[in-house]
Amino acid sequence: MNSAALRVLARAVTATALVLTAAACTNPSPASPSATTTTWRQTPTSEAPTAPSDRNTAMDIQVTLDGRPVAATLNDSPAARDLAALLPLTLDLKDFHQTERIADLPRRLTTSGASEPRAPKAGDLAYYAPWGNLALFYRDGDSANADLLILGSLDADTDSLAGADRITIEAAP
Repeated sequence: MNSAALRVLARAVTATALVLTAAACTNPSPASPSATTTTWRQTPTSEAPTAPSDRNTAMDIQVTLDGRPVAATLNDSPAARDLAALLPLTLDLKDFHQTERIADLPRRLTTSGASEPRAPKAGDLAYYAPWGNLALFYRDGDSANADLLILGSLDADTDSLAGADRITIEAAP
């Protein structure tokens, strides 16, 4: 190759690297509070922020378990906002490990910007990324898992959570 061809090749490689760097720095999350019709509100949380997704905002949602309304809130994580973009949802639940009720979602949720993992607690609504399913914990989980993203919580007794066969999740009015 002559020196002119090498200069052209070097410029092309540099330009390609710049384009790839810029693309990697953009936010690929398809859902954001402004892209959905849901309403976000400020609520204090008891945990100190550990990552960008642990903000002090939450979204009230309407949850119905087997026809009974349950108070519930989604956190402001990218995965929770992605779930909100799917609402309304009605899902059939099945037991898993005598700890949680699980259901398949219509598509996978984003896992970018996930907060530090923590062990799930009874009442937590979570997303298990490897399987792409929603998990509703009726017992405390054993340990933290980076593949399990906590999306929010439900205010219901453990018996109602443990026996639930169907969940409907809607944006709060």
